[in-house]
Amino acid sequence: MTYLDTTAQFYAEVAETPEVGLCCVQSTPLTFPGLTVPDRMQEMNYGCGTTIHPAELAAQPTVLYVGVGGGLEALQFAYFSRKPAGVIAVDPVAEMRQAASRNLQAAAELNDWFDPSFVEIRDGDAFALPIEAASVDVVAQNCLFNIFEPADLAKALAEVVRVLKPGGRLLMSDPIATRPIPASLQQDQRLRAMCLSGALTYEEYMQQLIQAGFGQIEVRSRRPYRLLDRPTYGLEEDLLLESLDTVSFKVPIPEDGACIFTGKTAIYSGSDPYFDDRAGHILQRGVPAAVCDKTAAKLGQLDSIVITESTWHYSGGGCC
Repeated sequence: MTYLDTTAQFYAEVAETPEVGLCCVQSTPLTFPGLTVPDRMQEMNYGCGTTIHPAELAAQPTVLYVGVGGGLEALQFAYFSRKPAGVIAVDPVAEMRQAASRNLQAAAELNDWFDPSFVEIRDGDAFALPIEAASVDVVAQNCLFNIFEPADLAKALAEVVRVLKPGGRLLMSDPIATRPIPASLQQDQRLRAMCLSGALTYEEYMQQLIQAGFGQIEVRSRRPYRLLDRPTYGLEEDLLLESLDTVSFKVPIPEDGACIFTGKTAIYSGSDPYFDDRAGHILQRGVPAAVCDKTAAKLGQLDSIVITESTWHYSGGGCC
């Protein structure tokens, strides 16, 4: 049995019998006016963070959600799209598809604005998405891609790039590891299915996104997720996992590398009112300006520029 078979079996089990907090840390769902979440749908909230970023969901986008789970984020995306098949949810596990369908029917009884036709659930997996090329505005996944081994993750990301329109966005929430996870844990298929042993480090995770072809990546949140302690997991020292929420844009990668925003700012402290590096960066004296990590590294070499640390909660603005 492969790790993918183990994962499918695991999610079939928790689809039939929800176990709160079994797979991932439960997070309080985002609240929006007029949106009521059914109790069972909330019990099946197995995500490690959120992929719902309202600023990315204007103009009723068509959203592809990979791994439907209990349907919570599919419902939240439908709140913004509000059109038939505005959200397409793909999942290979029949029990999970059925559970999500039941939960969405329950949601329709609680929300006057919601029609079950707003979410179309399809049988399929991340490696061969049943979607036409360049046909969706947004692709989202929560606590799924971290399960994949690196070669399979590359396949899944290539499929995402295929189905996204130019300029489209990949919204992801996954655990990452603060140091490489020992091979003994990585090979434990059950732990991998539980989102506990397949996580990459931050650097490895971002490199996978860049290699897939995403030219701009924005970190929306990075926070503690789970602790793999020494006695339980047979480690020499405790290992902290973090939850990372990102938005990646299908845009060309600049010649000098992808633009990654982690909340850094550049502040000009010189004597002139403005600083202009003649490369598109104009800084007003004393006023922080959001910059990508690549630009921060370049400007940080100048004595008159102060670079602040990453906040890991980038909210837009600034430039590369």
